[in-house]
Amino acid sequence: MAKILIVDDEPHIRLLLEQTLEELEDEGVELFIAANGEEGLATIRRERPEFVLLDVMMPKMNGFEVCHKVKSELGMKNVYVVMLTAKGQSFDKQKGEEVGADVYMTKPFNPDEVVKKAREVLNL
Repeated sequence: MAKILIVDDEPHIRLLLEQTLEELEDEGVELFIAANGEEGLATIRRERPEFVLLDVMMPKMNGFEVCHKVKSELGMKNVYVVMLTAKGQSFDKQKGEEVGADVYMTKPFNPDEVVKKAREVLNL
C-alpha cells in the first residue's frame, strides 16, 4: 500500500491537502498527517511513506532539516519530497535542492497539481 505524509504546522493547509488527496485512498493510498517537523520525521521513520508534502517553516524542526535528515542522514533516497512554502525566492529553492527536495512548490499551490504529482510518483 502506497503512503503519503502531509507535514505542515498550519491546520487549514493540512486539511486542504488531506481533502485534496483523500480521493487517492480509493486507490489504496494511506494518508498520514504531522503538525511539525519532529512529528513528521518520526512518522517518516515509522511509516516509510513514498511521497511527502513538507512545509518549510515549522516549529521544532523546519522542512529543510527534515529533508536533509531523511535524504542524507537516513539515506532514504526513495522518499519523494515536495517542499511547500510561502517563500518563493531562488535562495530558498536552491536550499531545497541542496537538502535533497525533489520538487519545490510555492503557496498558494494548485491542489490539482499536488494530486497529479502524487499520482505520477506513486504510479497510480
